[in-house]
Amino acid sequence: MGSFNGDSMDDFKGLRITQLDDDDDEETAMEPINIDEFDDDDEEDDEDYEPVTLGFVESPRFSWSNLRQLFPNLAGGVPAWLDPVNLPSGKSILCDLCEEPMQFVLQLYAPIPDKESTFHRTLFLFMCPSMSCLLRDQHEQWKRAPEKAMRSTKVFRCQLPRVNPFYSSEAPKHNGTDKPSGDGAPLCTWCGTWKGDKICSGCKSARYCSQKHQALHWRVGHKTECQQLRTVIETSDADAVNNGVALTQNQKVASKSLWKEFVVINEDESEYDTEMSGDDEMAKSLVSKREVDDQMKSLMNDFEGDADKKIWVNFQQRVAKAPEQVLRYSRSSGAKPLWPMASGRVSKSEIPNCKSCGGSLCFEFQVMPQLLFFFGGKNDRESLDWATIVVYTCANSCDSSLSYKEEFVWVQLYSQTT
Repeated sequence: MGSFNGDSMDDFKGLRITQLDDDDDEETAMEPINIDEFDDDDEEDDEDYEPVTLGFVESPRFSWSNLRQLFPNLAGGVPAWLDPVNLPSGKSILCDLCEEPMQFVLQLYAPIPDKESTFHRTLFLFMCPSMSCLLRDQHEQWKRAPEKAMRSTKVFRCQLPRVNPFYSSEAPKHNGTDKPSGDGAPLCTWCGTWKGDKICSGCKSARYCSQKHQALHWRVGHKTECQQLRTVIETSDADAVNNGVALTQNQKVASKSLWKEFVVINEDESEYDTEMSGDDEMAKSLVSKREVDDQMKSLMNDFEGDADKKIWVNFQQRVAKAPEQVLRYSRSSGAKPLWPMASGRVSKSEIPNCKSCGGSLCFEFQVMPQLLFFFGGKNDRESLDWATIVVYTCANSCDSSLSYKEEFVWVQLYSQTT
C-alpha cells in the first residue's frame, strides 16, 4: 500500500519509504497551489485536468495491516496515530456543536519527500456522526476570523522527520514483523480513538476520553466487567496502574457504532482513462449502470439551474470511470476539487490562512459520497450524507509546537430537496 504523495504523480501508486542509502536520488519538489490563482467561477469544462490519485477501500488482508508502524491509509475503525503519544486533546477532539467526541473517518499517509520534517506525514479526518450537527456545520463553515466557527468536521495534520522517537529509519518489511519504537498513549476503551486520560475509579484499568464514553461503556457491560478486572488486578503481583494499562491495551474497542474498518488503496486516475468494455465495467462495479443512470436522472430533475446540471454531468463523467472511488488526491499546482454542484462550493475568499504560520492553504484531497455506501449508511433524512468533503492544508506544511495541527475542511451537501 503506497502513500498519497511523492516526488511525482507517476510514483504515487507504488511509493514506499526509501532506504537510507537512497538519499542521493534526485527528487522533484511538488509546487503548492497558489491561492491567488484559485478559480472559483462556475466553469468546470477545462479538459486539462491535473493528475489525480484515486482511493478505493478494501478489507484489511492481515491482522497487522492497520498498525501505525506500517504508515497505513485507513477508512473507518480506529486511527493509527502517527505520533502515538502527543494526541489531540481537550475541545479539539469534540464536535463543537454537540460537544461529543468525533468519530474517525479516514487517514492518508502523504509524505513530502523534499522536506526533512515531512518525511512522515499523515492527514486524519474526523466528523460527528450526527446529520443535524452537519447541517448546522454548513452555516458555521462560512464564518471567518475573528469569529470562531463551530465545526462538526475536523482534519489534523501530523508530520515527523525520518529520525524520530517512534519509528525505525528503515523501511517497514510489511511481513508482520515490523515493530514500533515504544508504546503509545493509552486510548479510550470505548472508542479506541482518543487518548484515555480518564480512568475508571473502580477497576483502575478502563480508560476514557470523556465522561460520555465512560457512561456508554458502563451501560453496555462494564458494570460487570469492572468487578472482574478489579479481582484480576488485586490478585496480580504487578502494580495496579501498569497492570490496568496493559489490560486496557489488550482489550478490543467496546463501541459497536464505529464505521466498518477498511484499508485505502490508491490508483492513478489516468489508468481508468481507457474505455473498458461493457462486461469489464459491470464486473468491476458494485452498482449497475442502470442504477447509476436512474439516480443521475433523478438528481438532474432536482437540480435548479443550468450551472448545477452542467457541473453534475461533468462530475458524473469523471466519476463513472471508477465509480467505487471514495477519495480523490492531488497536491500538484493547480489542482482543484471535483465539485458535484455549483452551489455550496468554497471560494478563495472563504479559505482561511494557516492557523500555525499564517501562510496560504492548498487543496489536497476530497472524500466522495461513495464512502458512505461502504460505511453502511442508510438512505433517510436522519442519516449522515454529503456531496463531497474537501480538505485544504498548509501549502508549506509548516511545523509548530503541536504534533497535530488542525487544517481546513469544507463540506458540500446536497440540497434538502435532493
